[in-house]
Amino acid sequence: MDLPIEELSFEDALKELERIVMRLESGDATLDESIHLYERGDRLRQRCAERLDAAQARIEAIRLDTEGRPAGTRPFTAA
Repeated sequence: MDLPIEELSFEDALKELERIVMRLESGDATLDESIHLYERGDRLRQRCAERLDAAQARIEAIRLDTEGRPAGTRPFTAA
């Protein structure tokens, strides 16, 4: 039985997504099973992306003063 995706940790969601990809790539799944796997895999991918985005928002970059010493932090911004 599949656990609700919202209850999975990032690591567990990623592991399940990897298992789904391997199953789909094997070509052993029926068409109906492949569709189910693809749909769950897409939801798992979205969950992982959401968790990564949330983690990135919490990362802080260290600011340095003119002499290269740490002078505080600022929110991380992706370039």
